[in-house]
Amino acid sequence: GKEAALLSSKKAFGASINQYEHVSTVLGCTMKFSVIDGLAGKEGKKPVIYWLSGLTCTDRNFVDKAGAFEAAVQCGVAIVCPDTSPRGVDIAGDEASWDFGKGAGFYVNATEPLWDKHYRMYDYVTKELPLLVAGLFAVSGQSIMGHSMGGHGALTIALKNPGMYASVSAFAPICNPCACPWGTKAFSGYLGADAGQWKENDATELMASVGTNCAFDDILIDVGDADNFYTDGQLLPEKFKAACDAKGQACSLRMQPGYDHSYFFICTFVAEHIAFHARRLSK
Repeated sequence: GKEAALLSSKKAFGASINQYEHVSTVLGCTMKFSVIDGLAGKEGKKPVIYWLSGLTCTDRNFVDKAGAFEAAVQCGVAIVCPDTSPRGVDIAGDEASWDFGKGAGFYVNATEPLWDKHYRMYDYVTKELPLLVAGLFAVSGQSIMGHSMGGHGALTIALKNPGMYASVSAFAPICNPCACPWGTKAFSGYLGADAGQWKENDATELMASVGTNCAFDDILIDVGDADNFYTDGQLLPEKFKAACDAKGQACSLRMQPGYDHSYFFICTFVAEHIAFHARRLSK
C-alpha cells in the first residue's frame, strides 16, 4: 500500500495523535500505526522518532500509557508507533503463547516456512513504514527507540543501519536474545536452527562481531532494577554494555532503582529519551 488512511485524530498538549491504517505489501495484511505529531500545524520538515513496542503490544500502548505528548511538543518531534506483528493473518501456533506469534514479531524477517511470508517486521519497520510516513509529511531525519522486545528491535535495527538513524535508545531491552528464554524461543520459531541468523538479530552479538565503528556518540539504555524480567535473565543489559565497552562504543546504561518493566517506568524517563533524540536529530 502506498497510502495510509487516517482512522482517528485526537489533540493533547497541542500535539495531534493520529492513527492510520494501510495495506502492507511487506507483511501481506492490513496494518495500523500511530503518530504523535508534536509539530502539528507547523510548516517544514519534521524529525521522526520510531517507537518499537514490546510483547503483546499494539500501536496504541505507547500512545495511551507513555505520557509522551508534552515532550513531543516541547522537543518538536513526531513519534511513529508501529504494531508488533502482522495482523489478520492466521498461522498455526500464532496464538498459543503470548511471547511468540501475534504481538510478538521480534522485528526480524522470519526465514522458517509458515512464518517467512508474513513475519517480516524488520523490512516493515526499516523499508515500508518510512515510505508511508514520508507520504504523510516531509521528514528531516529519524531516530529509533523501544521497550523490551522493541528495545531489542531498536538496537539491532540501528546497529545494522547506522546511517539511517541519528540516534538510538531503549527501555529494558532484550539485549542478548541468543542467550535468554524469550529470544531462543522466538528465534527457533522464526529463524530455525541457523546460528548465524540468530547472531544477525542479536544486539550483543552484532556489537561484538562488527561494532558500529562507533557510529553513535552514545546509546542510552534505562533498566529498572526491580524489573522481574531483568532479574530473571531475559534482558542481559550488562552483556550489551560489555560488548560496547570492548568496541569503544559509548553506552549509557542506567540502572533505575525500584522501577519495574511497566509503563510506570517508561513514562518516568520517556521525556529524557525524547530529548536525547531531539538533540541529535537537530544536528
